[in-house]
Amino acid sequence: MPCYSIGPSLRSLNTCDVAMTSSYIRFGNVWKRFRRGEIHDSLRDLVPAVSRQLLGRVRNGSAAALQPNEFWAVRDVSFEVEPGKALGIIGGNGAGKSTILKILTRILRPTAGTAEIRGRAGALIEVSAGFHQDLTGRENVFLQGSIMGMPMALIREKFDEIVEFSGIAEFLDTPVKRYSSGMQARLGFSIAAHLDPDVLIIDEVLSVGDFRFQDRAFGRIRELVSRGLPVVIVSHQLDRIASLCNEAIVLDRGVAVYRGDPADCIAWYLSGNRASSGDGKEEAAIQIHQLTTEGPAEVPSGADVGLTLIGTISSASAASEDVALRVRSATSGSVAFETTLARCGINLLSPGEFRVRVDLEMNLRPGVYTIEPNVINVMTHNDVGTGPLAYIQVASDPGFVGYSHLRPRMRLL
Repeated sequence: MPCYSIGPSLRSLNTCDVAMTSSYIRFGNVWKRFRRGEIHDSLRDLVPAVSRQLLGRVRNGSAAALQPNEFWAVRDVSFEVEPGKALGIIGGNGAGKSTILKILTRILRPTAGTAEIRGRAGALIEVSAGFHQDLTGRENVFLQGSIMGMPMALIREKFDEIVEFSGIAEFLDTPVKRYSSGMQARLGFSIAAHLDPDVLIIDEVLSVGDFRFQDRAFGRIRELVSRGLPVVIVSHQLDRIASLCNEAIVLDRGVAVYRGDPADCIAWYLSGNRASSGDGKEEAAIQIHQLTTEGPAEVPSGADVGLTLIGTISSASAASEDVALRVRSATSGSVAFETTLARCGINLLSPGEFRVRVDLEMNLRPGVYTIEPNVINVMTHNDVGTGPLAYIQVASDPGFVGYSHLRPRMRLL
């Protein structure tokens, strides 16, 4: 039987209880099963379907049994987040990330396993989750606070701070149904992060907000972690995961396929995606075997980064090929910069091993960037082979706003 608990009771917990109780998040051997679109609209269809489910449970007695029209959204996932720790969950669309958060916040129940939160949970799972669309922003602040189990006096005490952080004071008495998704995200996060939660659970929804609000929101999360809150966060913004979290998990089709240091998880995730997408690698005359970086994985914007590229040339047909080096944003997937060895004066013609030293000046906005070597056809510019990638995290710089760092130099005249 699955076990699901949130204890002590969230609604009866007060400040004194929290001081006496250590908050945590535990997720033990959780499985979650979903059904693919079968709707029984007659008793003739419903009775055999229910019988099959009951018989399946009796015969199999384990989480591993599925009916033909079912699938596992989460498969045997476990983790624990202690006070002052932040766990990042990353993975492709449909990997099971949001399902895990919905199980943690009791929106969904697990098919098997144990999900437990101790302490008052502040959760932001969907943009409008928990909002009553016909109530105003002001009324929803009090509604959400009550749902979280906050005394009315404490909600009033925190009210001005919530409104100031959200930045939507002029729309506070407007029904939430007239808010944009970004405004709802602002208000929802402000409520979740300011009503003294003991545990914070956040989904990808923060990507809806504008860039400045995202920075403020992640700064608030960092502050809560430093105060001793356990935090679980799902995000495709890998730079945020790298800078905020102590540990990360990579999900693939409901399975935790890799876990550890966030930087290692990001590198594994990006390398895995690339390995599965390389076409025509075996046909290329130029093969790229290794790409290494010098120095730390995190550098300030504008810093120099040194790389060494190692590969082999197998035949004279390499004259029709070149090696392109792309710097890509891991958050958006867009190419920030691309060049080729030929453009930099290096022509790979002689068969055998080659080694190339590359120096880049990372004049980019803060974030995680992949450095991707690709073998291209010089006539068509199509990729005909790939190589291992490296990644660099450009550190946050409060004095840098924009897409490219132009390294300004100024003087009085």
